[in-house]
Amino acid sequence: MRKPVFVMLTLVSISAFAQPEMPKMVPEMTEIWDPEVTVVTPGESPMDAPSDAIVLIGEGKELGYEWTNASGEKPGWDFENGVATVKRGAGIIQTKRQFKDFQLHVEWRTPAEVVGESQGRGNSGVFLQGIYEVQVLDNYNNRTYRNGQAGSIYKQHAPLVNACKAPGVWQTYDIIYTAPRFNNDGTYFTPPRVTVIHNGVLVQNNMVVRGPTEYIGIPEYSVKPHGDGPIILQDHGNPVSFRNIWIREL
Repeated sequence: MRKPVFVMLTLVSISAFAQPEMPKMVPEMTEIWDPEVTVVTPGESPMDAPSDAIVLIGEGKELGYEWTNASGEKPGWDFENGVATVKRGAGIIQTKRQFKDFQLHVEWRTPAEVVGESQGRGNSGVFLQGIYEVQVLDNYNNRTYRNGQAGSIYKQHAPLVNACKAPGVWQTYDIIYTAPRFNNDGTYFTPPRVTVIHNGVLVQNNMVVRGPTEYIGIPEYSVKPHGDGPIILQDHGNPVSFRNIWIREL
């Protein structure tokens, strides 16, 4: 018995549009070889600058080589043996270079002699792109508002924990920063993001920054589009010291 014509046509049609059999997967199909990953030589310890880092404060490097005051002139802080110390009334210091996305290592020390309390004790700050502050403060047995203590994104995000060491002891911040991108209307397309590791302890986990740091007011109200910016170290009137600051542009 002959098959109906429409059956034959259907079989031909299915055969014509059948997908070719996929090749059997092998490991090499998902291996990417090029371009080769860039080699960076790590420091001897996590605190030492890797080979692609820019050393901003270090031994054998004058402070004025990488830093200025707010007016673009020679910084007025005390500087000896690779340690920069806030000199009351000298104002902030800021990097000559401008940065976008980066990994930043900062070592800081509050005075061994305890003077003051709350925000008046060992107060300084690290400003990312000159706008967004990671608070520096002596919070060792020193209570203050939680979103203003050491390791906070000042007045925005409290640290996950208080990882402060005692006054007079060197401490570390390792900061990963992703700069904002902006819409045509000046609002954030993607806001800034900050991760902070304080003395080896995670205290800010890829946190979204709401806007520029404000002492009074709401951060969102101050958002303005901006490009690359400096690292700023704050003069808050306390003789806080900094050393071994290096940065890797990402």
